[in-house]
Amino acid sequence: MRGAEALVGSLVEAGVDVCFMNPGTSEMHFVQALDSVPEMRGVLTLFEGVATGAADAHARITGRAAAVLLHLGPGLGNGLANLHNARRARTPVLLVVGAHATDHVRHDAPLQSDITALAQTVSGWVHTSGDVRDVADDAMRALAATTEHGGQVATLVLPADVSWSEGGALAPALPATPPVPPVPSRVTAAAAAVREPGAVILLGGPALGVAAMDAAGRIAAATGARLLVETFPRRWDTGAGRPRVDKLAYFAEEAIAQLEKASSLVLAGARSPVSFFGYPGVPGDLVPEGCPVVGLADPASDVTATLEALAAEVAPDAVAEPAPRHAPEPPPGPLDVRSMCAAVAATLPDDAIVVDESLTAAGVLAPALQTAAPHTQLALTGGAIGQGPPTAVGAAIAAPDRPVVAVQADGSALYTLQALWTQAREQLDVTTVIINNSAYAILRVELARTGAGEAAHSGRAGRMLTLADPTPDFVALATGYGVPARRVETTEDLLEALRWARSEPGPHLVEAIVPALG
Repeated sequence: MRGAEALVGSLVEAGVDVCFMNPGTSEMHFVQALDSVPEMRGVLTLFEGVATGAADAHARITGRAAAVLLHLGPGLGNGLANLHNARRARTPVLLVVGAHATDHVRHDAPLQSDITALAQTVSGWVHTSGDVRDVADDAMRALAATTEHGGQVATLVLPADVSWSEGGALAPALPATPPVPPVPSRVTAAAAAVREPGAVILLGGPALGVAAMDAAGRIAAATGARLLVETFPRRWDTGAGRPRVDKLAYFAEEAIAQLEKASSLVLAGARSPVSFFGYPGVPGDLVPEGCPVVGLADPASDVTATLEALAAEVAPDAVAEPAPRHAPEPPPGPLDVRSMCAAVAATLPDDAIVVDESLTAAGVLAPALQTAAPHTQLALTGGAIGQGPPTAVGAAIAAPDRPVVAVQADGSALYTLQALWTQAREQLDVTTVIINNSAYAILRVELARTGAGEAAHSGRAGRMLTLADPTPDFVALATGYGVPARRVETTEDLLEALRWARSEPGPHLVEAIVPALG
């Protein structure tokens, strides 16, 4: 058995049966193994950042590691941005990077690079497989490593000769690292904190599933503690019937205002909040001065069990207050960000997966979805834009029975629009709503906030913040990738287009023309 076949077969036996890939010459024996191990589903992407973003989303939805295959150091480099997002989300991703044959490295061929150094920037575990007899065991060690520390990227570098050599054998899976159980002293400390008026519980990471959210809702109902969700949650089960919880604001000044009266800040699966960027005269640490921070459970903990233990302590008979289902259609008229978000909420199917890379529209979209149909949200956890289209691919493959709705800013969509081709090839149930304001609107806002100057719409600075001249035609781009698309400018047309997209199988794109916010 060749090394690649042993590796792929062992992954399938361990429950990893999807691999997102953009392979090259060094990975051809891995690709060939897809014929000898047909249980492994290979998903081809046109860009490495699509493969890595899709794997991140697949793992977020399934709760188990997803596999990626990339070509040498340059291929890994192309996938780094969405691997950064996976690292920040603590997503279990098994990354296989092909390398030159061992004896060929000495020639310093044009594509030779330091793969290990690149991988270490986003991986918690990196290893180069040196012998075909060890490759399957190495893969199982990598897979086990993805569950350490609450989830991480584990990279296995696979030299071409190890892949093509005979002598490999299947290897048994290693036990996954279990989450840390509730720590009684932390539960006791958090119980004392939430019983005091003004306590805030910041929920993040694994604290945003249905059971954990219900426990948090019961704690809030019994104690009056205020719940907040981290700004960009990796996976959040929300909507009607679940506790209504506001997000921590993206802009530092707004987040400071949300937290300024907190008597204590209890962290459940979230890290202590800091601003995304440093601004003149604005503190980077968002915790109010004198506010104690109580670590209830970190992302490596069994956060659900810990929140349930806290609920048993302070809210044994309480019932979480569910959000009502109220998402009316917006009135007819010219489209803007508010009516666009309302239309998405009004037409959202039950149990959908919402991919949120709406950026400047996020502050409007989040409250609109709080009372929409119950659903799961995936957000831009690491802040590296271009995650949305790949995330829709991974989510749709992970949950083929659940519709995916991707609300996507226009500028960041262009980073990884190649994902539409994979959506079309795999016939995925994805509706992408492009928010087209023909600008990097968030940067227009940031130009003023950083003290660099007023928001510019003209001149040399303004030219760096606009997507006009020429304006990308997303309908033409989507059609070119094989995805049916429509452009809309009114709320009534958007509502009709969203229903059209849901009425047909396969992916669709709706380009919503809205005025810029900045």
